[in-house]
Amino acid sequence: MAVWSLDAEPTAGVQGQPDRPGGLWRRFWHLATGYYTSRESRSAWGLTAGVLALTLLQIGVQLRLNLWNRDFFNALEHHDRAAFLDQMRLFLLLAAVGIAAAVLQYQTRQTLALRWREWLVRRLQGRLLDDSCHYRMQFLGGAPDNPDQRISENTRWATATAVELAIGLIHSVLLLATFAGILWNLSGPLSLAWGPYGFQIPGYMVFAAVLYAGIGAGLTWALGRAMIGINAHRNQAESDHRFALVRLRENSESVALIRGERDEERGLAHAFTRVVGVMEDLFRRERCLVGLSCAYGMVTMAFPILVASPRYFAGAITLGALMQVSQAFCEVTKALSWFMDNYSRLADWTSHVERVVALEEGLRSTGMTARGGTIRIEEGPLPDGREVLSLRGLDIATPEGSLVLAGAEVEIHPGEKVLIQGESGSGKSTLFRAIAGLWPWGSGSIRVPPREGTMFMPQRPYLPLGTLHAAVAYPAPAHDFSGAAVAAALRRCGLAHLVDRLEEEERWDRILSLGEQQRLAFARLLLHRPRWVFMDEATAALDEENQDAMMRLFREELAGTALVSIGHRPGLDAYHDRTLTLVRSAEGARLQVPMPAAARHGGTGRVAGHAASVAHRREALAHRRRPARPRRLRIQGRPSPQYR
Repeated sequence: MAVWSLDAEPTAGVQGQPDRPGGLWRRFWHLATGYYTSRESRSAWGLTAGVLALTLLQIGVQLRLNLWNRDFFNALEHHDRAAFLDQMRLFLLLAAVGIAAAVLQYQTRQTLALRWREWLVRRLQGRLLDDSCHYRMQFLGGAPDNPDQRISENTRWATATAVELAIGLIHSVLLLATFAGILWNLSGPLSLAWGPYGFQIPGYMVFAAVLYAGIGAGLTWALGRAMIGINAHRNQAESDHRFALVRLRENSESVALIRGERDEERGLAHAFTRVVGVMEDLFRRERCLVGLSCAYGMVTMAFPILVASPRYFAGAITLGALMQVSQAFCEVTKALSWFMDNYSRLADWTSHVERVVALEEGLRSTGMTARGGTIRIEEGPLPDGREVLSLRGLDIATPEGSLVLAGAEVEIHPGEKVLIQGESGSGKSTLFRAIAGLWPWGSGSIRVPPREGTMFMPQRPYLPLGTLHAAVAYPAPAHDFSGAAVAAALRRCGLAHLVDRLEEEERWDRILSLGEQQRLAFARLLLHRPRWVFMDEATAALDEENQDAMMRLFREELAGTALVSIGHRPGLDAYHDRTLTLVRSAEGARLQVPMPAAARHGGTGRVAGHAASVAHRREALAHRRRPARPRRLRIQGRPSPQYR
């Protein structure tokens, strides 16, 4: 078995598992700077400046409240009623300003997080859809799982929590810078004696706050350091459980038909058991942190008064100054305790960032793999202006490198009808994907007609959400085709019973049978009028009569359209000029190509005629299965009036 080595490999760490912190932070920084340098940069910087300005206003209010704290308690100590009332009025003013600043800052912060998430989601969705990455990812080992959950949910937590944590950190730094100086000045020196020796500690309350916060942070890290990995596993388990539920919903008919509910229940129970196990582990860690946080908060209420009380009892400071020192100590310890207070959120946020960054890396590596694939796609006409489909030295491999098809050489001309056959597993569908540009692995070249003039028809047509009108017009917007044109196309394809439902919004992929969906795909052909059509078992669900009716479209409505189809159904060869056969072998399937009809009849490029046997079969089918009818008018390849 021949084995091919591909140029590009997926990068490590795309499974959403815990990554090295340095690499994670560096790549998240890349995502953040991408937003602040994008087209949304003006809005991003404006919102950030607004948040910072409002944060400074909040710090200013807190600073003034610290001074108010001193004056208020001094008024109480001196029984000064007028000063007491003045301080109450000042408090109401400061409270109003503080509340307004907090609400506005929260609103601005939410807007910043939402705009950042919107930018990130659009970027990831664009990359997912770019160059069919969403399709190729499923074939790559180590590709990120559940991209839908990563885009819809993980981006929300990654951006919103990042904004909150960043603003909280900035607030803590400003708080520390503001109140550390106040605490230093208010606490004064602490005199200590050690035997015959004595010394002083200036600003001792600052050192006490640092020591107190340091002990709390150390205990938090010791108790919660495993939470980053636990949260990563929780996200993985949650997404796997949700994927199992979505998969059940999308395949509910098949499960119901074979009575597979019990097995599905076991599978769902197993998936959720993993969620429960991880959550119980996470809850144990969180309970420890909650206990530590409560103890830390309770001690903080009394600790600064206890430490500052010697100077108060010595008469060095007043009661107001004591309360001011206590409040300043609390603000400093609160600033220093940012890590402790936010450790659980940091661990959870890190797991969301890992999944978003892993998806970003996975999409990038998928694109690199596609570009690194050695199958060369050349789109457009030949230098002489002719549109052809040609395979030159085409070898197709699996993503792992095993050869599927070897040495394919063929050229198909405009208007020609070619059938590709071969036993199951010989690589017909893989060849179909390679022609569509979805399968980059291999070597050689494929020249394809311009994309805007081609249409690919898989076995199960895609029907988007929305109206039936939009489903028939897809991928063009519904308004590109009038209701009358869509109705005419449906009637021509035996779907007249659907004409009255054109504007209904339903899950048409569930309402219509597979046979009806395949006939709807042919109705699309009548609307879009492509010059080239590629079909992969596109009539497999049709009975012989409906298959003949659909294939006759290429003789009546779409006579000038080139057709390349894959199919096993009997009678298909009557609608094609020649048949290519894929023959399996140990070194990859070989494409057996008969001489084109044009060459057999002395043609010079375009197909000059059909083989006599094929013509005979077509004529027999035509007389047996359809009554005589006038041909519809076509002018220079444009749609007949009823399909305009």
